Formats: sequence, structure tokens, C-alpha cells
Amino acid sequence: MGNPGREYARNRHNAGYLVVDELARRHDGSWKSKFSGRLAEVRYGDARLVLLKPETYMNESGRSVGAAAAFFKVEPADVLVVHDEGDFDLGRLEIKHGGGLAGHNGLRSIAQALGTQDFTRLRIGVGRPERGDPRSLADYVLANFDEHDDADALIERATDAVEAYVTQ
Repeated sequence: MGNPGREYARNRHNAGYLVVDELARRHDGSWKSKFSGRLAEVRYGDARLVLLKPETYMNESGRSVGAAAAFFKVEPADVLVVHDEGDFDLGRLEIKHGGGLAGHNGLRSIAQALGTQDFTRLRIGVGRPERGDPRSLADYVLANFDEHDDADALIERATDAVEAYVTQ
């Protein structure tokens, strides 16, 4: 998940987009407009992956995900949503199947569109503002990664995690 537009491109909140972009780069995916988003189909080993970047803004991601899942006849259990997680320390990764939505409006939108919370999420820890930082969590995640965050290494690790998930 992420938000469309250049102003959001390197935001912490766009960690999901950054991972999907890296998957497309690694596996020669080319993007086209479809399902209110950007879509690329790639092969990874024996798996066919449909990569989707909803362009509906994060809080309405379900509109795009639901349409793509219906078109490709993908069961909710086979959907992997990649998103930032402000409740995790920077760099922590967790793959979780099902569960609550933790107040995440984008996940809520996807759950509504799929008719279930029974989908998988890769949660990418982006941390919270440090002590003394006056920004709210929303302002923090909508800001770009700091240089010392080593966003490129984080995105590489998260992309590796998606590939491991697909093969296992």
C-alpha cells in the first residue's frame, strides 16, 4: 500500500509501494494502468505474481485490490498486502496471516472489499518519532525516510521476505 504522487514517493507510508517497485525491477515487470492502480505481472520461479499499487490513496486501497482480486480470481487467503507499520521499530518485518486491522484504514478498506480479514500482510517497521520530535505519527509516516534509516536496505530485506514467502 501507499499513496500516489511524487510528493509521497519516498515516504515511510509508501514502504509497500517501494517493495512492489523493487519486485517489478528484479523480475522485469512493466507497469500498466488497471483497477484504479498500477499493475505488473511477473514470474518468480513457478509462481505468477500480480503486483498492484492502488492509486486510490491508502484509505481506499480496497477498491483497487478488490477489483484486481475478482478479475484474477484470487482468493483472499492468497493476497499479500505490504504496508508500513508505525508500531514496529524501524527495520522489523513481520508476515502475519489474518488478524485485526489495528485501526489501519487501508487494511480496513481491503478487508471490506475482500469480505474478510483472512489475507496476509507483510508489516514493515518504520518506527515512530523519537523523543523530542514534535511530529504526530501521521506526520512522521508521511515524511521521507531519513538518510540514517537506510531505507534502501530495509526495502531490499522486505522484498527478500516477499520472495521467501512466495517460495515457501
